[in-house]
Amino acid sequence: MATAAIVTIGNELLSGDVENTNGSWLARRLEAAGIAVRLIAVVPDEIEEIATTLREQGDRADLVVVTGGLGGTPDDVTREAVAAAFGAEQTEYAQVAAGLRANFPNDPEYAARWAMLPAGSRPLANPLGGAPGFLLQNVYVLPGLPAEMEAMYETIENELRAGPPISSWRRTYRTTESRIVAILRQTLEIYPQVRVGSYPSFGAHGPHVEVVLKSDDPDALESAVTWFTRALEQRLG
Repeated sequence: MATAAIVTIGNELLSGDVENTNGSWLARRLEAAGIAVRLIAVVPDEIEEIATTLREQGDRADLVVVTGGLGGTPDDVTREAVAAAFGAEQTEYAQVAAGLRANFPNDPEYAARWAMLPAGSRPLANPLGGAPGFLLQNVYVLPGLPAEMEAMYETIENELRAGPPISSWRRTYRTTESRIVAILRQTLEIYPQVRVGSYPSFGAHGPHVEVVLKSDDPDALESAVTWFTRALEQRLG
């Protein structure tokens, strides 16, 4: 199964000033494209920290999806960091720069700076008109603004698709994990191609556990769900 790492960039994410919705959104969409997400990381607006993370994850995962840091303010250093990660020079992509100048006539030179991309990268158009993204080796770089990120991802999802979607089944039971842990373990043993998760909660109406089964093999998932629900019904009575 193809694997991915998601790297979200921004001091505002690390401080909690902005919620990291991009990471969650991308994880769901990548699973739907048949790609298992192995890491979601948040890194600061620091060139060397970003570059180190990208070098590490670029070697470990089939693809890396980066969001954030593509604007024109001093803390937007993602282009520089990706160039540093791969030892590439930054160069102006003339056609991209021309398009940006045309789209932002009130401040064309400010927008044109977004066209300073790492040499050898492939520009990715921004459907909403802001800073372009780009692809360098196995690293896809998308904007940090959620609306722009989502619109750009839609343009590349088909080329990322690596297999059948990772489907899921979930159900919440009024019980505790201790009562069902043996069945969870047995499910994993019998169906190793199915991921099994349990998520407890405690409220006014007592303890509950949400059980989630996932797999890119629909037949295995269906069999695991059938076995699990029968076993749990017997256990809980």
